[in-house]
Amino acid sequence: MPRARVSSAVMTHPVRRAQAEELCARLGLGGLALDPDPDGAPSALRTALVAWGRVADGATHHLMIQDDVAAPADLLDLVAHCADRFPDDALAFYTNWHARNGAAARLAALAGAGWVRAVPEEFTPTLAISLPVALVEEFRGFAQGVDERHDDEAMATFLSGPGRRSALLAVPTVTEHTGTSSINGHAAQGVRRAVCPTESADARPALVDGWVLEDVGWLPYMRYGEGFVRLPGQEATPAARRHFTWREALPRTGARLTEEDVWDVVRAARPAEEARAVREAFGASFADELWIHCLLLGLRAEETARRHAPDGAPRRQPSLAAHRLRTAALSTVGLAGLSPEHRPEAGRHHTDLLTAYATDAVSRGVSLKP
Repeated sequence: MPRARVSSAVMTHPVRRAQAEELCARLGLGGLALDPDPDGAPSALRTALVAWGRVADGATHHLMIQDDVAAPADLLDLVAHCADRFPDDALAFYTNWHARNGAAARLAALAGAGWVRAVPEEFTPTLAISLPVALVEEFRGFAQGVDERHDDEAMATFLSGPGRRSALLAVPTVTEHTGTSSINGHAAQGVRRAVCPTESADARPALVDGWVLEDVGWLPYMRYGEGFVRLPGQEATPAARRHFTWREALPRTGARLTEEDVWDVVRAARPAEEARAVREAFGASFADELWIHCLLLGLRAEETARRHAPDGAPRRQPSLAAHRLRTAALSTVGLAGLSPEHRPEAGRHHTDLLTAYATDAVSRGVSLKP
């Protein structure tokens, strides 16, 4: 029985009230938090503040969950056990597959971690997030005075304040975003899914006992068909949110790997048949960028495990749950890397192709010497 007592609320808009009520009833959540000005300009923060105001008497932590979510029946119990382990942290139980933080979670999954500290320069994923009640009150006071309509941006700014830390991201993702519509104006981002979709039974051991990756350092990520790298310490620079291409960033990662070295590996090791199939489906540039991104991801995951994992390196024979988590992380990397307009074109055979292509590149990256 967890010691933490978690209250909860589902933030919603009247047009989605029915689905919010169904979610609330199915998961045993505390109730709905309706947009107080449904005809006003869209504002997720306006509704989020209502949800954060629904802390129950005696609660130690509060879970705020959005209405367009699928989640397991034992979500509240899982959140409570995680709050026991990290009583003072913001805990995010969903991360988008195409964000920098999604890339951080994918890297952590490949390195064998159960949690990863969010990069502070990006929005905090708030689709399903819990806070200790003391932070809830502080956030509500802070958010009342910000000129911001996005609650995820407001949360990131709040958590970057003095004496606070960015959220911990659950690496196995037990919550899933459903649909593509967005009341708050995010529909242009297209299909948005969880980075490491995982069944609750597999997720629980990683979340309750898995190690925490506190600093991702340099981080390969993709957006709109192109590979980028987040530089170490980038959050503390004027270029905190700038997107550096992997070509620009590689000399600054400390990996002692040149652009020509990368292309040598591509020419020597990339599987020709799979590369041709990806080119035919999504274009030559995407085929190159995805394979190189995953090559760097494999390199970085191996280095991260050696430096940070408790045993100094990933287990060569991981548990079945850990293997499924790694597979889940690789199953989303290709789809997430596509431009939003191309994601709906990807059928099951494309998903399988991109997963195999990514897995091959990651395995090649693991064998590289940083």
